[in-house]
Amino acid sequence: MTPETATLDPRVFIREKREKREHKADAITEFVARATRREIPDYQVSAWLMAAFLNGLSESETAALTGAMTRSGRVFDWSAIGVPAADKHSTGGIGDKISLVLAPLAACCGVCVPMVSGRGLGHTGGTLDKLESIPGFSTRRSPDEMRSQLQSIGMFMAGQGPDLAPADGLLYSLRDVTSTVEFQPFIVSSIVSKKIAEGARTIVYDVKCGSGAFMRTLADARTLAERLVAATRAQGANSNAFVTDMNWPIGNAIGNALEVVESIDVLRGSGPAETRELSVTLAAEMVRLAGAEPRPAAARARVENALAKGLALERFRALVAAQGGDPQSLDRPLHPAPAMIDVPAPREGYLSGCDGFALGELVVAMGGGRRQASDTIDPRVGVMMLKPRGATVKRGEPFARVHAAAKDEGLAARAAACFTIADAPPAPRAADLVIERVG
Repeated sequence: MTPETATLDPRVFIREKREKREHKADAITEFVARATRREIPDYQVSAWLMAAFLNGLSESETAALTGAMTRSGRVFDWSAIGVPAADKHSTGGIGDKISLVLAPLAACCGVCVPMVSGRGLGHTGGTLDKLESIPGFSTRRSPDEMRSQLQSIGMFMAGQGPDLAPADGLLYSLRDVTSTVEFQPFIVSSIVSKKIAEGARTIVYDVKCGSGAFMRTLADARTLAERLVAATRAQGANSNAFVTDMNWPIGNAIGNALEVVESIDVLRGSGPAETRELSVTLAAEMVRLAGAEPRPAAARARVENALAKGLALERFRALVAAQGGDPQSLDRPLHPAPAMIDVPAPREGYLSGCDGFALGELVVAMGGGRRQASDTIDPRVGVMMLKPRGATVKRGEPFARVHAAAKDEGLAARAAACFTIADAPPAPRAADLVIERVG
């Protein structure tokens, strides 16, 4: 469609939402398509973003927006490979290295995993940044390389190319400058459009809830989970979601190289129990929902077997080799930090709470994340927990260790301030961190 043949007047479209009326699906489709082709100026797109932010989008409008964004670029179809394509998406947390364990687990169990991942966002880490701490690992994959890897090892882990949901890139840049980023229908459309465009026909969502998550309350996390599932199903894909606890870091490692090392430990059969449990729970749900093993107990047993026999570890090593990385680097210390700074407990008691946002911001400030897109990541830096949640500590006893680029004792005090030490132990939480299941 050219501007001469267009049927939609952007002014009317904006006025419709300004007056709290509901858009028709074909109007949303045309608006997104023309905006992506830059036939509608950014100032009109921005005006509509604010009108939608203030007056809301219905479930059907969100589904239409998601579909339009999906179809704004290339949509992959992996059905010819002969096994179901499934993926997982996390809304972001502290120490969230689950994808590194989950993807090879699922790929060993009758599904292929076309995983298009993101970089760190704000105080949370990103899968691509973790992978790029492996020497030589490339997160850029051509379509032919994607297909080849799915056929040979059942997985790829790559960044979003320019032809994958390009409308998302445009709308996100304008959401950022118009202060409409946190609007849930926009979040849902952004996430789901990319996952559908990558070719996944089964998507499991891990919606984080708590101090280290973007969704701080259970009500907000539940609503986002429900919207993600509804929008995904509206595109014809299978979907379920889990709301999981993000009031404490996942596992022991926070920081890019440190999280890769912890993931390898889990794939070797050790590592923190909660990292293992959440990885197995989500991978088993991918396998079940995709139909590779529809019985829940059997799906979990299949995933656990792949972990116990070292099959998932070998699959991850094959992924590293396929994407230009050095598999042997996984057997050596990965980017050890120049300075190790112990974090002593300021008082006796129980490790009870964590301000996940503050801890994530500390890692970002040390170079483990980005303030802006052009920032360079230092894979060496981060924080290692030496004691688990609920452990007793004595005054002066180290409970965490900062891995820093240079000696700075002030980092210990900043890290200690992120944690709460109480007189009584905290209430226990689920071993797999799941608060509730949605869908």
